[in-house]
Amino acid sequence: MGIPILRQLVPVVFSLAIPSVCLFASAGRLDWPNAWALLGINLAGSVASSLLLSRNPDLLAERRNVKAGKSWDKPIVGIVVLAGPAATWITAGLDTRFRWSEVMPAAAFPAGVAVAILSAALLGWAMHSNRFFSAVVRIQKDRGHTVVTSGPYRFVRHPGYTGMVAFTLATPLILNSRWAFVPALITAAVTGLRTALEDRTLSNELDGYADYAHRVKYRLVPPIW
Repeated sequence: MGIPILRQLVPVVFSLAIPSVCLFASAGRLDWPNAWALLGINLAGSVASSLLLSRNPDLLAERRNVKAGKSWDKPIVGIVVLAGPAATWITAGLDTRFRWSEVMPAAAFPAGVAVAILSAALLGWAMHSNRFFSAVVRIQKDRGHTVVTSGPYRFVRHPGYTGMVAFTLATPLILNSRWAFVPALITAAVTGLRTALEDRTLSNELDGYADYAHRVKYRLVPPIW
C-alpha cells in the first residue's frame, strides 16, 4: 500500500516544489500572499487529479506513458508543462522584487483566482469524462481508442486545453504581474499550436473524429476557434 500511495503523491509534490522554488527564489522573499494563493490552487487541483486518477488505474497508467507520443509533441510538452509556466512564475517573482510594472487593479486578483478555479474544474471534468485523457498525443489503439462526446466534449473538442490556456492566463492576474503576461501568452500560443496539431492527428487517424469535428465546431474557445 505504501509504494502506490507514494507514487500518487509525486505529482502533488511536483505541483508545489518547482513553482515554490521559482516563485520565492525570484521574488527573494517568502511573505508573498499572491504566490501562496497560486500554490494553494495548484495543490487543490493536483490532489483532486490524483484522487480521480487513483480510481481509474488504466488512465493513470496511460498518463505515465510519456514515451509513446508523437515525436513533434515532446518539445511542445516541455514548453507547455514546464518551461512556459516556470518562465511565468520567475518573471512574476522578478517583477514583484524589482517593481518593473505598476500594480494591477484590485479586481485582478479575485478575477484571476476565479478563472483559475473554474479552469481547474474544467480540466477535472474533461479528465473524468475522457478515459483516453493522455499526457501525450497518440492514438491509443492498444486501449480501444474511440471518440469521446460526453461531458465538456459536447461543447468544445479540446476542453482540457481550454482549461490549461485559461489557467495560464489567470496566473499573472493572481501574481499581480503585468510582465508575467509575456511568457504566459507565449505558453498559451504554444498550447493553441498543440491543439491544432492534435486535432489534425485525430482527424487523420482516429475513426469517427472527422464526423465529431463536423458536429462540434470549436476546437478551443467557442465561438472564436
